[in-house]
Order: sequence, then C-alpha cells, then structure tokens
Amino acid sequence: MSRLKPAEPVKAVASLIFREMAIMEAAIGAMTSLWGEPDYISRVFPFHYTDYYRREMGSDLMRRFFSFGPLMPPETLPDRKIKADLLEADFAVSGNRRVNIDPGYVSNHHLILATGKAFAHRPYLRDGVYADLTLIFREGGFQPLPWTYPDYGSEEVRGVFFSIRQKYRKQLRMMST
Repeated sequence: MSRLKPAEPVKAVASLIFREMAIMEAAIGAMTSLWGEPDYISRVFPFHYTDYYRREMGSDLMRRFFSFGPLMPPETLPDRKIKADLLEADFAVSGNRRVNIDPGYVSNHHLILATGKAFAHRPYLRDGVYADLTLIFREGGFQPLPWTYPDYGSEEVRGVFFSIRQKYRKQLRMMST
C-alpha cells in the first residue's frame, strides 16, 4: 500500500514566443509582478520549428526560457496558465497575440507544461488546463518523448532545463537544511 504525502515543490518555468523585444521585456515585467524575479534567463532562440503562430504573430519569431525564484506547489500550475492567458490577452492587439506565454515546471523527474489543448498524453488538471509531459529526466539528462515539441527536444534547450533543474535541486537542498 502506498503512503500518500504532499508533492514536493517544483521550479516554475515559462517560455515566451515573441517578435518584438520590447513586448518580451514588458511580459517579463508582468510575470515578475505575479511570480517573482526570474532566476534563470536563457539566450534568445530563433523560433523556426513551426508556422503555427505566423498568421497571428507574424514571422521572425523568437523564444526565450525563464525560471522563477520561489518554488511552487505543482497543483498551482492551472492558476499560472490562467494568468498567463490573461497576460497574453493584455498584450494582444485587435485580438492577435504579440506574445505567447507557456508556463510549466521542472521537477526532479520531468518538465511539465500547461496547455489548454487535450491530447492522449495530457491529463486534465482543472479549469480547462491540461498537463503536457514534455521531457523526462533519465540517464543523467532530460530526454524527449515522441510528442515533445522539436525545439524542446533539441540538445541546447534540454541543456537549458538541465541548468534549471540544477538550480531547483540546490533550492531543495537549502530547504531541507
């Protein structure tokens, strides 16, 4: 029989897809007021893996990854997704987003992203939000799955999340002392 216990806190992350640096900076400011200061900011990556956002957001899109200082309870992920969607709407012009904000978290075991789209590998959480198991930690690193978005599966982006996981593990050790 298993013994039920509360989940360990997790490391909040987000990625932004954007075209204008000023919009990205403004979105980070808004996210900071909600979730605390970023403690990891990746370089800017060109976002050329899909044309999914082109019609709404234009071409020459970029993506940047962030993690936030305070650890969070994993069950609060739907709240972050709902707030991220509201922020996207705040930055939209004529109904078109100028920034896409994908919140998620890193744990010792995986990277989970929040999404509003159902699929076989996305269990429902609540309030229209699903959990997307994007990467798993195995054999000393993050590994992609058959459905992992191509940029998340790239070696460089997996390295970003490895660095964030190291920061997370250090925070967990500090909490236990």
